[in-house]
Amino acid sequence: MTEPTLSASPDNQPQGGQSALKTMEYSILEKLALNALDEQRKTRRWGIFFKLLTALYILIVLIMVLSSNFKSLPSKFTAVVDLDGPIMADSKANADNIIDSLQAAFEASGTEGVILRVNSPGGSPVQSVQIYDEIKRLREKYKDIPLYVVVEDICASGCYFVAAAANKIFANHASLVGSIGVLMDGYGFVETLKKLGIERRLITAGENKGFLDPFSPLNEKSRQHAKNLVESTHKLFIERVREGRKDKLKETPELFSGLIWTAEQAKTLGLIDEFADIGKIAREVIKAEKLVNFTQKENLMNRLAQQLGAGMTQSVGKLITEKPSAGPQTQWRP
Repeated sequence: MTEPTLSASPDNQPQGGQSALKTMEYSILEKLALNALDEQRKTRRWGIFFKLLTALYILIVLIMVLSSNFKSLPSKFTAVVDLDGPIMADSKANADNIIDSLQAAFEASGTEGVILRVNSPGGSPVQSVQIYDEIKRLREKYKDIPLYVVVEDICASGCYFVAAAANKIFANHASLVGSIGVLMDGYGFVETLKKLGIERRLITAGENKGFLDPFSPLNEKSRQHAKNLVESTHKLFIERVREGRKDKLKETPELFSGLIWTAEQAKTLGLIDEFADIGKIAREVIKAEKLVNFTQKENLMNRLAQQLGAGMTQSVGKLITEKPSAGPQTQWRP
């Protein structure tokens, strides 16, 4: 006699139980599928949202750019270019920005005169020379368009080098002008290393490759060579100031000594011509009262991309390749 058994095998499971199990499986699968579809829809919605947001941002930027580029200009106006801050390759007052701005100002239809409004302590000799030479070139090309420099707080060193290329230089009574000189500065840490018990290991190929290394003793040969470098650059500075100012200069032994002067003293020495602001020059000298600013604006999109995309690479690269900041740098500044 066969005894009944209790078995979980499908063969012995009642037909109704199999149906219920399949129904449950289908329900679970259906819920999983619906959840997956819901997640996909949410993902697509967020993707569409961010794409629309990006498109809107780009549209706004394009409208701003186009509106600034195609705005109508007066039939007669005074063009203004701002040179503000240190004249360095990595600053907003670098040669490329200033030159592009000056070219746009001279080339614009309706420009009666150009005012270069300056407020700078100086900076790189190379950048200053490039701007100076371009001003001379533009003045020669556009003989009927004068270029005047207007000094705000300070026009010193490399900034004055640039200003010397103008037709005339105007300033405020409280402005500071001059500092016709060159410096090469740095620090020496030889004794500091000794006190800390640190040994400097400098290996070079070339007798003078470690020239003015801040962690090595300064010998007389290096000192004299550095002196010759700054004196040669100073000579160029003096030549260009004389070339630009001509017989307006009242030369004294201290004129090219690197001293900075008040505007009153600068006028007596022939470093500036008159006292005036841009409004007065536009009205009374250029005879075109309306002002149009041609200063190149910083490209925020490019800057953001550089910061996000190249920031880490630049930081690592600096750690690996940069020389100590205490090393010598030649500059035209007070």
